[in-house]
Amino acid sequence: MEYLYLGKIVNTHGIKGEVRILSQFKYKDKVLHKHFPIYIGKEKVKEIIASYRPHKQFDMITMDGYTNINEVLKYKGKNVYLKKSDLVLEEGEYLDEDLIGMDVVMNNKKIGKVIKIEKDPYQERIVVNKDGKEYLVPYVCDIIKKINLKERTMTLEYIKGLLD
Repeated sequence: MEYLYLGKIVNTHGIKGEVRILSQFKYKDKVLHKHFPIYIGKEKVKEIIASYRPHKQFDMITMDGYTNINEVLKYKGKNVYLKKSDLVLEEGEYLDEDLIGMDVVMNNKKIGKVIKIEKDPYQERIVVNKDGKEYLVPYVCDIIKKINLKERTMTLEYIKGLLD
């Protein structure tokens, strides 16, 4: 069973058992809603979302069966996961994890492989391994022209010096 990292419970909020999740998950709108199962901590304790609301940079949830701050304190600082099988994606949607290991193509020629995705609050970058060296490619549609999940290829726009 494959789990995806959703975020981290960074604190509680109020006295009625609401928790703050800090998350950069790409498809939060598909998972953070009433009745969706989440899994908390290393033990992957299953909980069901009872309510959701955005608040500043946080995602605020309550869980079924919890109505008091003291009941949810045990989850403070724990990671939150979801089962990949519970996530329903539309045609053309994909997870960043699906890009890892893809062949990178430029000018109809294979030039390397995607080894990881780096994120910070300002931008996302794809790390490409080409001939044993790592190159950072901005994760933007002006550079990434096509992603083919079936053939496991990512086609980049030719930009002189990008991978030289």
